[in-house]
Amino acid sequence: MSSAAPRTAEPDRLWSVDEHLDDILATVRPLEPIELNLLDAQGCVLVEDITAPVSLPPFDNSSMDGYAVRVADVAGASERYPASLEVVGDVAAGAADPVHVGPGQAARIMTGAPLPPGAETVVPVEWTDGGLGQGPAAGMRARSLAPDGATGQVGVHRPAPARAHVRAQGGDVRAGDRVLEAGTVLGPSQISLLAAVGRGTVRVRPRPRVVVLSTGSELVQPDEELRPGRIYDSNSFALTAAARDAGAIAYRVGAVADDAETLRDTIEDQLVRADLMVTSGGVSVGAYDVVKEALSHAGDEDEPGSGVEFRRLAMQPGKPQGFGSIGPDHTPLLALPGNPVSAYVSFELFVRPAIRTLMGLEDVHRPRVRAELTAEKALTSPKGRRQFLRGRYADGTVTPVGGAGSHLVAALARANALIVVPEDVEDVAPGTEVEVVLLG
Repeated sequence: MSSAAPRTAEPDRLWSVDEHLDDILATVRPLEPIELNLLDAQGCVLVEDITAPVSLPPFDNSSMDGYAVRVADVAGASERYPASLEVVGDVAAGAADPVHVGPGQAARIMTGAPLPPGAETVVPVEWTDGGLGQGPAAGMRARSLAPDGATGQVGVHRPAPARAHVRAQGGDVRAGDRVLEAGTVLGPSQISLLAAVGRGTVRVRPRPRVVVLSTGSELVQPDEELRPGRIYDSNSFALTAAARDAGAIAYRVGAVADDAETLRDTIEDQLVRADLMVTSGGVSVGAYDVVKEALSHAGDEDEPGSGVEFRRLAMQPGKPQGFGSIGPDHTPLLALPGNPVSAYVSFELFVRPAIRTLMGLEDVHRPRVRAELTAEKALTSPKGRRQFLRGRYADGTVTPVGGAGSHLVAALARANALIVVPEDVEDVAPGTEVEVVLLG
């Protein structure tokens, strides 16, 4: 959670992108670790090194259906002169007390079954006369006809070197090995490894719970009738999806009308399930900037150290921003602009790093690369503003997608990168090397 309220904003101050981000990351703290069952821990970050208590595999076992034999007994085997061995029994996967294989003997063995005592190698069933196109079932019939308690014979027509088709004990992991390090994000393969070494629970930082809501009386939910003057609410969907993509458990509240009291009540109701709250819209200087109206003085008296401050940033898009903490637990809240592109760019720059910080990750930022700008004409950027333009990155080049308007959602859907134009640059010519933030 947060440890303190952000720095007090100075009237009319223009904050840099880096100052605002540093303030957020200095305030947000990683969530406390908890013990979770394996499947509940997927997507979480380990807070402990994991040492294997057992070896993998835990015993020598067969990688084929076939026969466990001694090397010397099949050394000269061929199609013309097969080695004839006495079959003394079966070894199935999970067998706890396998038969012993002596000179001139063989044991039928299944994939994953332990190599029986005395056996040195495994010959696949296809190398025997008992399994050509039939599998071990042919040997089963021979056993039923064998006299005096024997289990029949098998002819082996190819030699096998020592430990052929044998998975060695500890060949993957040895008992005592460190198999996962603290800081690892648990995906399917890591969950598999934990289960394989016998861990049913693991200590992790939980995935942050992020509550997303958008504001605006003009917003209509998808599938509803779009009356004159209304628009569909896309921000709450985009930001919820982005939060999930960042690793959070995200809850979409939807649109709240332009009423400060309603917004305050909604936020208060949602605090119980929030490690982080994100709003969009209502942070500028208009008559209906409800988020600013509702939260500018939140917690001043009853919740010392909390409060949300609204700032102007030297960036485009996304100049108006809000950040602070609310409620008795000082839950962090980031208030983003309402234009779809502004909201999404702001999420990538500020909210995503906050989510990754709550998760306990060391690297919280999207990767950045240098790329050659390919464009029909020079890019222009307002002086003193850091501009983030949508782009399409591939093979060391980046091409602008759509215009600079913060409402161009279709262009955003085609972009996989943000082109960064620094504050002191007003024109960027085609062929110039630029900084690129890679998305996804």
